[in-house]
Amino acid sequence: MTIGMKTVSIKTIIASAAVVLGLAAAAPALASGGAAHPRSGGFSFEGPFGTYDQGQLQRGYKVYHEVCSACHSMNLMHYRNLGDAHGPFWNPKYPNPNDNPVVKALAKEVQVPDIDSETGEAIQRDATPADKFRSPYPNATAAAAGNGGAAPPDLSVMAKARHDGANYIYSLLSGYRNPPAGLTIRDGQHYNPYMAGDLTPFWDSTKGHVPEGGFIAMPPPLKDGLVTYDDGAPQTVDQYAKDVAAFIAWTSEPKMVERKQAGFGVLIFLLIFAGVTYASYRRIWKGVAH
Repeated sequence: MTIGMKTVSIKTIIASAAVVLGLAAAAPALASGGAAHPRSGGFSFEGPFGTYDQGQLQRGYKVYHEVCSACHSMNLMHYRNLGDAHGPFWNPKYPNPNDNPVVKALAKEVQVPDIDSETGEAIQRDATPADKFRSPYPNATAAAAGNGGAAPPDLSVMAKARHDGANYIYSLLSGYRNPPAGLTIRDGQHYNPYMAGDLTPFWDSTKGHVPEGGFIAMPPPLKDGLVTYDDGAPQTVDQYAKDVAAFIAWTSEPKMVERKQAGFGVLIFLLIFAGVTYASYRRIWKGVAH
């Protein structure tokens, strides 16, 4: 190859390209600290044979109901879903979750908007198992207006929408930290090492590498003793975060246990089928020379 009367070898071009690509790849890493890797919550439903811990799901629902539901909706969930198989309040005695007395009682604790059938006026009534989870805001505009312009996201499938789902939620909720020295933080924002973001514009480069994490508009929602547990579980931020993360993982994939059971059955079938196929092959071709 000739460039300006000079001959450049293919090896030189490849080496130069590799250096350029390496610097380009390294640039974002130097510019941004990135988010910290989520901590493991040690959840019972992890792995191919994992199942939901019903007690943990019940505690998680309580944390969501008493804390998270003030800002975050779950528009894909109905109160009857709480009584579904492998759900928080599942009871085999009530195959129809609408008949589950615990589910009925939990729904009745909530007031939902409705229309008076006689006057047509807006009213509030006790929820029933058939109702969707109550939304804290009438619409997205109201949600944004009530939270400094940032509408709280719906949590129905949040564990599926984030990498490392439940571990990410657990880490984020329990991971709030004081901002490191050298980081300029604006009003209404909070530092969290597990939040994705680029802190470079707000970082004093004389302090060294850009720290991990980013800014989040939501203030720390949990504190020790905030929610009362009846089963003796620790009433700490770490436990609350772990329990509500498990609950959100269940709402994100309520049929996970059935899916795993079906997959295990299919694997057994395939193994048996492979054995029968091999035995048939040996029998059919037994007297034929190869």
